[in-house]
Amino acid sequence: MEHDSVKIHGRTVELHTCTTVVVGSGASAFCAANRLAEFGHDDVMMLTEGLTSGTSRNTGSDKQTYYKLTMCGKVPDSVEDMARTLFDGGCMDGDLALCEAAHSARCFYYLCEAGVPFPQNSFGEFPGYQTDHDHHLRATSAGPLTSKMMTERLQERALRAGIPILDRCQVISLLVKDGRCLGVLALSKKDNRYLVVNATNVIYATGGPAGIYAESVYPSSQSGATGIALAAGAIAKNLTEWQYGIASVGFRWNLSGTYQQVLPRYISTDQDLNDEREFLEDHFTDPGKLLDNTFLKGYQWPFDPRKVADDGSSMIDLLVYRERMEKQRRVFIDFTRNPRSLGDLPDFSKLGEESYRYLKNSGALFGTPVERLAHMNPKAIELYKSHGIDLHGQYLEISVCAQHNNGGLAANHFWESNISHLFPIGEVNGTHGVYRPGGSALNSGQVGALRAAQYIVRHYSEKPQDDHAFLEAVSTQIRREMEIGDRYLEKHGEGMDIGQLRKRLGTVMSRYGAHIRSKEHVKAARSELASITSDLEERVVLRNDHELPAVFKMRDHLVTARVLIEAIDDYIANGGGSRGSYLILDEKMNGSHEPIDLSGQIQEMVCTDGEIRTMWRAVRPIPERNLWFEHILKEYDSHDR
Repeated sequence: MEHDSVKIHGRTVELHTCTTVVVGSGASAFCAANRLAEFGHDDVMMLTEGLTSGTSRNTGSDKQTYYKLTMCGKVPDSVEDMARTLFDGGCMDGDLALCEAAHSARCFYYLCEAGVPFPQNSFGEFPGYQTDHDHHLRATSAGPLTSKMMTERLQERALRAGIPILDRCQVISLLVKDGRCLGVLALSKKDNRYLVVNATNVIYATGGPAGIYAESVYPSSQSGATGIALAAGAIAKNLTEWQYGIASVGFRWNLSGTYQQVLPRYISTDQDLNDEREFLEDHFTDPGKLLDNTFLKGYQWPFDPRKVADDGSSMIDLLVYRERMEKQRRVFIDFTRNPRSLGDLPDFSKLGEESYRYLKNSGALFGTPVERLAHMNPKAIELYKSHGIDLHGQYLEISVCAQHNNGGLAANHFWESNISHLFPIGEVNGTHGVYRPGGSALNSGQVGALRAAQYIVRHYSEKPQDDHAFLEAVSTQIRREMEIGDRYLEKHGEGMDIGQLRKRLGTVMSRYGAHIRSKEHVKAARSELASITSDLEERVVLRNDHELPAVFKMRDHLVTARVLIEAIDDYIANGGGSRGSYLILDEKMNGSHEPIDLSGQIQEMVCTDGEIRTMWRAVRPIPERNLWFEHILKEYDSHDR
């Protein structure tokens, strides 16, 4: 890596030159940097907005799942079977499913060698369990902080390799010329000065677009940068596909697994914490049905419209949404007392067979929810206690929150975008379909990192163009971004606060573009987004130059939000109905019926000169392969390895 400074638009700008820059600091980012270095591609650097701020390091769940090929016991499994499971989730390209299955064992063992403590028996087998949208035993977990441990162990490996890291640098633009990515423009959050990276390749590991939602389980430090790539012309796919689920909103955390299986009490209050009511009982007249659905939220945590019918477990999500959004009440989970349907002296005979058997086998047919939680999963209590919340005496305020974007930027089976030399990996890449198995995102991030590194080493290892040619190619784009910043810095007087505007955007998207969608919601969101865009351009005044990064972040969020709303509108217009983790309402604001099955089609979105264009294509099938060893050997030897 080389470092210099140049004059652009009348100011001194840091210029860094390297063969590959990795943007991000999560598990996939560190994996990509490590893989490159280990493959002999040593001219690599990392650039991140916050070294410890990403989703991988700051999120988890009751038992955070990692999904991979079965590696234990007598249960048969194969790459083809795992690829088929991923593909059958709908809107999933078969070549990507095959890559994720074929590399899952290699990537899993890489993490084990890095020191992630996945449990194994005394013979070295890694046992598995069944996760959602899967019928095998492929899931494993290192505990509630699995992705955090992955990130930390991979970072330690990167530090030992001496990979340079530019911290507190916010990417504000991808530098693209004639369909090729040449580097990035960033803003230092230390001194608000611009810096430029001239690179042959950009591995883009910026996470999901968390910042567009107010009701979110993403860490507040994670915002994403999908809009920057969209603005540069990167094609997106399946942007409509998300996961939403019940989570705590003070300390943001998924309330899945044991948190639900111990049968907590759901209550709502007015805004002043008065008028406490167990509101679920207003809908579920059968106490056993209420209790069983609460228990099943542990297994069936994400909102799923298929589990709304017949008062399934996702009806709880809808009831929480109505209390918060329609009735403007606050909603809490209480672990200190049993729900009224169970009784202060709990009557577990009201439970169905599955719920009763699970609690009996766990030795938890006693006490209050928090006592059962302490017995079954004490780490779940310790986690909240480490953030100043005592579940023995405090309620948890909750909402239905955005948790993961299954869609994202499109790429081929080496994770390269339609913009050449740009490799989106991790959550920013839309590899997933509609119903992905729980934990497959962690595997996908590791596989994408490996595939991108392999391709770069084999095909894109040349040094970047000289700095003079680079600056000549991108100076107009850099100058344009600087002029945007200058317009805000030159404003003075009274005006709108950028933080208030960002909060408004999040509220609009959580109300109109999350798990409850309709044509009317699209119409309302369009109007609100147009108003927010106008206010950003005309009314926002910065209090100081330290708020400049927030302006560029807001511009990124608005691009993402606008494209997502247009994707939702186009999906509905094409006859798409409720699926995945969202409910499509009809003109009477009821759940839609007789939708067209679009699971074999992929919706793609692209921005060109500010205009959004939608395209539909068939999913790519799982490739047919000639697996005769001598054939593969000849093909492999012909490659430049």
